[in-house]
Amino acid sequence: MSVEEKAGQVLMPVYAGTDAEAQAAAIERLHLAGSIIMGDNIPLDARGQADPAAMTAVNARLAKAAKADGRPWPGLIGVDQEGGIVTRLGAPLTEWPTALSYGAAGSAPLAKDAGRALAAEIASLGFTVDFAPDADVTIGPADPTIGARSMSGNPDAAGTLAVAFSQGMQEAGVLPAVKHFPGHGSVTVDSHQDLPVQPAGIAELEARDWKPFRAAIAVGMPMVMTGHIAVPALQPGVPASLSGPTYAALRGMGFKGVAVTDALNMGAVQQQYPGGSAATAALAAGADLLLMPTDVGEAHTAIVSAVAAGTLPAARLDEAAVRVATMMTWRGRATSPPAGSAPAGAAPGSGADTSARVSAAAVTVLSGHCDAPIVEGSIRIAGGSAQDRARFEAAAAKAGLGTGAGPLVSLIGYAGRPVGGDIAVALDAPWPLQDSTAPVKIALYGRTPGAFDALVAVLAGKATAPGKLPAAVGSYPAGTGCP
Repeated sequence: MSVEEKAGQVLMPVYAGTDAEAQAAAIERLHLAGSIIMGDNIPLDARGQADPAAMTAVNARLAKAAKADGRPWPGLIGVDQEGGIVTRLGAPLTEWPTALSYGAAGSAPLAKDAGRALAAEIASLGFTVDFAPDADVTIGPADPTIGARSMSGNPDAAGTLAVAFSQGMQEAGVLPAVKHFPGHGSVTVDSHQDLPVQPAGIAELEARDWKPFRAAIAVGMPMVMTGHIAVPALQPGVPASLSGPTYAALRGMGFKGVAVTDALNMGAVQQQYPGGSAATAALAAGADLLLMPTDVGEAHTAIVSAVAAGTLPAARLDEAAVRVATMMTWRGRATSPPAGSAPAGAAPGSGADTSARVSAAAVTVLSGHCDAPIVEGSIRIAGGSAQDRARFEAAAAKAGLGTGAGPLVSLIGYAGRPVGGDIAVALDAPWPLQDSTAPVKIALYGRTPGAFDALVAVLAGKATAPGKLPAAVGSYPAGTGCP
């Protein structure tokens, strides 16, 4: 490969709008690894829902562009599809609850089933990479960015569940990217806006934030994403994604796969590294795949120029390009269907039953009855969004529970405040329950139709609430729940 081809092989850009032709042309011209698909790239049908056929066509066009220069490995067609709030592809694809649901359910086999079901649907649309799961260990309400995107506040549980989810994804033919090393769940600033600083020393990081990554590396996960977090114990003032000592720490754990940066167009990086400088700095530090540079042409030129000037060793670019190509070659071999058979994948929406099982296993009662109906006959509903209330009413109607009278169920949506009423239900992170005055407190960790079915079943006494708090909520310790 030429230097220009290698420089393209380590870049994975974003584009604007639903017309992918300009992106396909850029992939061909600059020999790019592929493309990430964001929310505004997703074609919609007449109802405003994702159009699976049109999305498949877009991805096929981008994949074709990635192979236009004759490379034998498939392109990277990626998406952020974690479930919960970070979901690019909505209906008719399956809607998934938050990742914290897996910690509440406490079942690695269930997490693996979910990873497989989620990935199978996006694989059928032509995606080869999903930038999930989130292996960050949340510290609770002081964590403004990750929150319910974390699987648990317990490092060991977070590692076990992230590994299981990732293995399910791989079984469906999609490459996971375990994120965000060196740990984004224990910093108090959002890296989309500014540069968070992780004050913990190495011993504390090893005991908490790094445990899930060690677990993922131990079983051979192919990709780890680095976050835009400054760790003074490693390199003061420099985002981990652009820090040599951070990549050295990651490799020191035995990681031999692809190290991918978080999006290079985020505030934490752009303020310090304008133009193409972020791409060359990350590559020089040890990154292998550079995600979403602000201007991919500028980044490509900067890499080629840096190699020519000797400021970026040619061997470092070679190493990065080889890692990316190797990963994609391996994925292509591992997921190729037998000759004459249809490609692997699953119909949009086919994971709905698995999603519902996750929520039914996760619903957690912090205070209230565990062995009798919490409500009888009818309920009143407040809070949440209009869609939340409509879904709750639909679930209640299916279960024979009336609405408009009776105990007041107050829903707390994403980043919501504490509430009163008779029953407080947190639909995302459970932290607002700690100051809610309702005598009954329930953590649901999701707002899918299946999650509301699980909530109604518990309220009506038709099902138990098996979930346990995956992280402390005020005076309620981790592990709180019905016996």
